[in-house]
Amino acid sequence: MTEQRRDRLDQPVEPGRVRLPRFDPESFGRWSESIARYMGTAQFIVWMTLVIAAWFGWNTLAPAGLRFDPYTFTFLTLILSLQASYAAPLILLAQNRQTDRDRLAMEEDRRRAAMQKADTEYLAREIASLRIALGEVATRDFLRSELARLADELDEAAHRREKRARTDWEEDRKDWDEDRR
Repeated sequence: MTEQRRDRLDQPVEPGRVRLPRFDPESFGRWSESIARYMGTAQFIVWMTLVIAAWFGWNTLAPAGLRFDPYTFTFLTLILSLQASYAAPLILLAQNRQTDRDRLAMEEDRRRAAMQKADTEYLAREIASLRIALGEVATRDFLRSELARLADELDEAAHRREKRARTDWEEDRKDWDEDRR
């Protein structure tokens, strides 16, 4: 690929640049999270304790010719420092990814809470408008009382008409009787 770029006149020449391998940040992040997750378990601590105990045991109890770290465990210190120097950034990367996930979850929770609040306010307004509308609607008891009042008025009006009709009839009868006489 480098030869093709040198042959092309429309591409600038890259003088002696070191090209680092490319990797997928998502898969690297998942890998670092799995390592950080494993390092946070009791199983890791037990295995690490067993390795260090075996290291101490071998380098103190074995014959001097078979010891591979005879000078106050310098090689063990180097290995543990190397492990810590890689573990810390991997743990930080895993924490950053978790922080990003938490931030996204919090934003989604805020969005849903805002939607629920808007829905609740809408429903509260609808209930209030229904209450106002129901205040203007006649209830069953109101209709019964109005119908009873109208029935009483009609009975009174019918009674007055009947009384007037009787009075008129009596007057007519008097007039008729007077005319007959």
